[in-house]
Amino acid sequence: MTRIIVITSGKGGVGKTTITANLGIALAKMGNQVALVDADFELRNLDLLLGLEKRIIYTLFDVLAGECRLEQALVKDKRQPGLALLPAAKKRTKELVTPEQIKPLLNDLAQKYEYILIDSPAGIDAGFQTAIASATEALVIATPEISSVRDANRVITLLQAQKIKPIQLIVNRVRPGMVRDLNMMSPEDVQELLGVSLIGSICEDERVIVSTNHGQPLVLGKNKSPAAIAIDKIAQNLGGKKNNKSLDFDLSNDRILNKDSTIDPTTEFISLYPYF
Repeated sequence: MTRIIVITSGKGGVGKTTITANLGIALAKMGNQVALVDADFELRNLDLLLGLEKRIIYTLFDVLAGECRLEQALVKDKRQPGLALLPAAKKRTKELVTPEQIKPLLNDLAQKYEYILIDSPAGIDAGFQTAIASATEALVIATPEISSVRDANRVITLLQAQKIKPIQLIVNRVRPGMVRDLNMMSPEDVQELLGVSLIGSICEDERVIVSTNHGQPLVLGKNKSPAAIAIDKIAQNLGGKKNNKSLDFDLSNDRILNKDSTIDPTTEFISLYPYF
């Protein structure tokens, strides 16, 4: 059965599109047929992060307008068989696409692909509602900052109202040294505040910027960076292979958070609860 997973955050700038691109490739590397759908209709960037922007001929909007077939709009990634991108058109606005339009399109994709990952726009307005309309699961991306966590909490509430489950959490841009020094929430702190299961965490990694600027997803690199290793683990967890979900065994670009850390998420950040 096809898994239709919306990847969302509430707050912008938390790495949602970067994770969508790399997670899609990681799942395809495992032998899955994966379709990535860019549902950020105003700020199309998924094609840039995949390095596929020059190969776009038709878009999702052309399919909806009857100007091309769905198969013609899909951009295949030559580096990774099994991965395809359905791009959005940057010149059009999110109000032009409704949930009723997107559902049949995703149903058609589900006939061929095992995973459909939907890159949702930031915020919780009409674009968000369209992105989640056909989803059966959700991955919520948050960073260890109070504004991001509060926005993620609002998104989770809306996803639950739509009876989307499971809803799983990815905590991005974690700095283990700051966590150890009690200057940053740990992934477990964020999970405690949001009340959903943690599927993985990703350390802050400067190579993300380099890969993004070159349109070369991290997980395709020969020398895996800490973020690439973490995303591979998340893909394995998503596929049913159980890996450690905390930072205990993840590499860091400053220091390693070891198993003997004494941070207690139930006490160190308990004062944050009034913000929710």
